[in-house]
Amino acid sequence: MMNNKEKGFTYPLTLCLLLFFLVFLTMHVDQLLLERKIAHETAAIQQEEYYFLSSVKKVEALYQAGETLPVKGGWTYSNGTMEYQAEAPTGGVQKITFNLVLNSGIAVSGRGSFDVVTKKLTKWTEIK
Repeated sequence: MMNNKEKGFTYPLTLCLLLFFLVFLTMHVDQLLLERKIAHETAAIQQEEYYFLSSVKKVEALYQAGETLPVKGGWTYSNGTMEYQAEAPTGGVQKITFNLVLNSGIAVSGRGSFDVVTKKLTKWTEIK
């Protein structure tokens, strides 16, 4: 004998469980995609910083070797190119603008101020 109170009980329960599972799965997929995007962007930022640091170290090495820095120049890296343009030294400080273009198309610029006497980087600013 069927009770009227139990009629159609399993279908709504199954539907609610299925919807709960789909919402839970969608949240986890969204979180996974977000984490992958953040990891990719972090890797690109770290690569930019590494290329800037390497270029600054090369300029400092040129200064410390007693060589004169050309007005324009650049270096080629595995995933991009770094070009620089040096201004004339004023008051013992020489400003150099670095332009990085990655193979992915991202372009970033920065400006470094080098002390001619100590032959070291004294100030760094990224140009937006």
